[in-house]
Amino acid sequence: MTVRMPTPFPQQPAAPAQVAFDRAELSCILALYGKMVAAGEWRDYAMSFLRDVAVFSVFRRATEHPLFRIEKRPALRNRQGQYAVLGMDGQILKRGQDLPTVLRVLERKLIRPVD
Repeated sequence: MTVRMPTPFPQQPAAPAQVAFDRAELSCILALYGKMVAAGEWRDYAMSFLRDVAVFSVFRRATEHPLFRIEKRPALRNRQGQYAVLGMDGQILKRGQDLPTVLRVLERKLIRPVD
């Protein structure tokens, strides 16, 4: 008589310990950051990688609160979109699935009237 061992259930892949921006996302964000630094609008940035959100914060000066926050929340991928741009007061300026489209709300600040 042979005894059959039950087959184990397939293991679920472990959730990442933290959320981070990948290389393509960072290059898109840093390209915009470079344009805004050249225009004299932004001076400093900070990145935070937490368990459920990755944040790229933009500052006018290093001692102030962030002017804008670019967030990536993969949990919202199937709902409102995983990328969001938030203003200084926490108001959501733009949210969506495509990062370059979401970042266009910040590129509008580069357009200035010529006297």
